[in-house]
Amino acid sequence: MKLGIVGLPNVGKSTLFNAITKAGAESANYPFCTIEPNVGVVAVPDERLDILSKIYNTKKVVQTAIEFYDIAGLVKGASKGEGLGNKFLGHIREVEAIVHVVRCFDDPNVVHVDGKVNPISDIDTINLELIFSDMELLERRIQKTTKNLKGDKSLEKELTLLKRIYEFLEGGRSARAMEFDEDEEEFVKGLGLISFKPVIYGCNVSEEDVMAGGDNQYVELVRDFAKTENSDVIVICAKIEEEIAQLDEEEKTMFLEELGIDEGGLDKLVKASYKLLNLISYLTAGVQECRAWTIKNGTKAPQAAGKIHSDFERGFIRAETIAFDKLMEFDGNMQQAKEKGLVRAEGKDYVVKDGDIMNFLFNV
Repeated sequence: MKLGIVGLPNVGKSTLFNAITKAGAESANYPFCTIEPNVGVVAVPDERLDILSKIYNTKKVVQTAIEFYDIAGLVKGASKGEGLGNKFLGHIREVEAIVHVVRCFDDPNVVHVDGKVNPISDIDTINLELIFSDMELLERRIQKTTKNLKGDKSLEKELTLLKRIYEFLEGGRSARAMEFDEDEEEFVKGLGLISFKPVIYGCNVSEEDVMAGGDNQYVELVRDFAKTENSDVIVICAKIEEEIAQLDEEEKTMFLEELGIDEGGLDKLVKASYKLLNLISYLTAGVQECRAWTIKNGTKAPQAAGKIHSDFERGFIRAETIAFDKLMEFDGNMQQAKEKGLVRAEGKDYVVKDGDIMNFLFNV
């Protein structure tokens, strides 16, 4: 999974990136500090793996991973080459979802690129640049389709849809806010529109706001906006995340408890990302390795097996399966779970559930 972290200069996105990836990307209080997209690969926390590894005395634990791309600050006019221009719009096209960090705190010591804190204006600035970039792409596609239409009348439906999207974008709204039927949605996915990518708005608040519960008037504005395009919102404090990144696991837990915070920014981002992209994880467990495998929700057993190796899918026979929670009812004793009939033999039509512990039988 690839997530691109974007935001106007000085909203705290590189600070957040540094904290959740511990990758040490440069962070400074001036625009365009980030010139190349820094990439950090982060293991997805999953306490179920930790528990299974102790039960099986596992030699190796392999967590699933997320790639975070810290993409340089965009400014008004980026789609026309202002600031760092289209180069960075290109970087955004490569990711599956966008984490849009929005400044939701007041601090006279941190320069705001527009001179004042206004999260909706900030969101509009970046969204409009993405929309303008998409409109250029659509203009070229419409021209090409119009030309090909002379020899292929079956393209009329495609051309109508392209024009409908273009007109919607002209109104200043992102493509992800549009309604499409199933076939249209598949077509739009193939267009590579940036404004169609799912978005998590990360409201960067002050330490004081976190202590007071997290929300403030700026966050509420972002929440209201996100509802108009079915986007998700998480509240974070990049400064606190930076402090947490320096602590070991025990110290981190104590620190969060002192602040009255249930979970850190990375955990919030992971949960929001999985929900946004409709992802789940199934598990494999044994002495040699315990591992989490990320798949789309709704994936059937053979295709899930194919994540491990194509031979598993090609020669799929059945999957021995038990839900993690069910296994824990027997303190991880698989033999007892089998005796109680809780380990199931599932066939090709079985839809894998989050937390399923699976053992695939195949023959090639």
